[in-house]
Amino acid sequence: MNMHKNTRLTPHHRQAIWLAYTQGKESVTSLARRYQVSRVTIYRALKAARGRLLKPQTSTNNRFKQAKYGMKRLAKVERGIQEKLKKQAKRYNKSYPGEPVHLDTKRLPLLKGQKATDKRDYLFVAIDDFSRELYAAILPDKTADSAAKFLAEHLIDPCPYLIECVYSDNGTEYKGSANHAFGVACYENGIGQKFTRVARPQTNGKAERVIRTLMEMWHKKQSFDSPERRRKELCRFVNFYNTVKPHRSLNGDTPFEVLQAYFSQPVV
Repeated sequence: MNMHKNTRLTPHHRQAIWLAYTQGKESVTSLARRYQVSRVTIYRALKAARGRLLKPQTSTNNRFKQAKYGMKRLAKVERGIQEKLKKQAKRYNKSYPGEPVHLDTKRLPLLKGQKATDKRDYLFVAIDDFSRELYAAILPDKTADSAAKFLAEHLIDPCPYLIECVYSDNGTEYKGSANHAFGVACYENGIGQKFTRVARPQTNGKAERVIRTLMEMWHKKQSFDSPERRRKELCRFVNFYNTVKPHRSLNGDTPFEVLQAYFSQPVV
């Protein structure tokens, strides 16, 4: 039982006071002197004890309550299970690489020695839905031109398979007018575009999750003394992510192993 640190009477004391007053006929003054408290404190203890005595006591057997409310709780649990099963049913597993590739952008923290007024660099990531293969690069801003540069130089060029579609949020670096640089780059390379629902960026969960992994395993565990060093360590981590790190979503395989198994299949 938790009691206030300044309490003068414990539950045992209060019970003894009640018995002494009601059965032993001891006076309030005598009780106050014995327990070294004021008469007001004794009166309060007696009032509380009298209230508990006169108050209807509830049964300690809660089985009837469980019978009443247990069914409601069970129905609530069942609804939760049904909702989870529906979400699992909506999950999809792509059957080949590049169908689609998820994109996202993250503003990077300042490096040691940089001022708050200095421009921040941006991390662009792309992750293949089928194999979880990761591509990443650091660019100076979050514009459509930078997104187009990332697509052309850091995704299409090194990627060994065709990219059918890219999936991103509705950020201005990915979505805009008819002459939007990133949209034009996608069109010229025969790549379709799909976007998350408005105000629901969490639907691009694979890209958001890989950014959290990057920040936790690459950026927060190291101290970079220059932008060049940060870029070099990013390349090393991406290689580790794709070729060494086991992925639970891939049954313990790496993205490289998944792609290797896919491309080693006989052509039907």
